[in-house]
Amino acid sequence: MTSQPLSVAVIIGSARGGRLGDKVGHWFAKQAQARDDMTVDVIDVLEHPLPVALPAMNEEPADHVRTVKDALSARLTAADAFIVVTPEYNHSYPASLKNVIDWHLREWAAKPVGLVSYGGMGGGLRAAEHLRQVFAEVHAMTVREMVSLHNPWGSFTHADDAPEGADAAAKKLLDQVAWWGRALRTARDEQPYAL
Repeated sequence: MTSQPLSVAVIIGSARGGRLGDKVGHWFAKQAQARDDMTVDVIDVLEHPLPVALPAMNEEPADHVRTVKDALSARLTAADAFIVVTPEYNHSYPASLKNVIDWHLREWAAKPVGLVSYGGMGGGLRAAEHLRQVFAEVHAMTVREMVSLHNPWGSFTHADDAPEGADAAAKKLLDQVAWWGRALRTARDEQPYAL
């Protein structure tokens, strides 16, 4: 049985100067683009500067903010699944990523999320575990497999320069995201998800 490819949004969650996240994100996007069952949209939080102060409930943001939010919202809505690339900052994920999550709700609902983390000896695992709790609250489902990159600072000098074992881990993660993405897309098509 053939079906329409999944639309996968790869979200680069770091906005820090000198970050590694864009290199990790583009490496992972290349892994997904090599598959014939996925199309990929790379979303970099740096390109969507949303203010930290959110409007009151049921209040519209200012016009210039709404323009940014609506553009990002359309891309998140179009995605069947998400891959979130996060560093670990102070035992958690960056505020720039949390801000993007908080500005949206329905866009995440009933969709799978795969996590790609990086950091020191822990490889960003604490950031990933915190994100599992947050995504459950916005009705998204994180998959079990993940990619965790330990001390990757000397890697990714070239697009294919990932640490040993990273490509295999990416394939496992993408296989799970593909399965859940198809299953949840079918479920949403048959019965819209109610928040």
